[in-house]
Amino acid sequence: MHELSLCDSIAQVVSRNAEGRRVRSIQLRIGALRQVVPETLCYCWSIVSRGQALEGSVLDVEYVPAQVECDDCGARTTLSRSTWCCAGCGGSRVHVVAGREFLVVSIDVEPQAP
Repeated sequence: MHELSLCDSIAQVVSRNAEGRRVRSIQLRIGALRQVVPETLCYCWSIVSRGQALEGSVLDVEYVPAQVECDDCGARTTLSRSTWCCAGCGGSRVHVVAGREFLVVSIDVEPQAP
């Protein structure tokens, strides 16, 4: 269950950038090739965020489908689990162009008191 260590890393990044303010939500972009289980990620987040300025915050996850680009014809194909080939020409000389992402896109924090 690598989601727990992922949540720990997210918490460190977000805490450092929140500068002591309470965090409302964290927007993430996660590629399909990262093999993250959404329900497990959210469960782990509830554990990791407990007792911190992160407690009660919500993970807002955008999942990016895996895509490859064909080296022969240039077509882009969204991958399914059963195939790693070009939908245009059927070739197998492809390279990944999307689906490896793991980014903290933004954080929503409460404003600091004046």
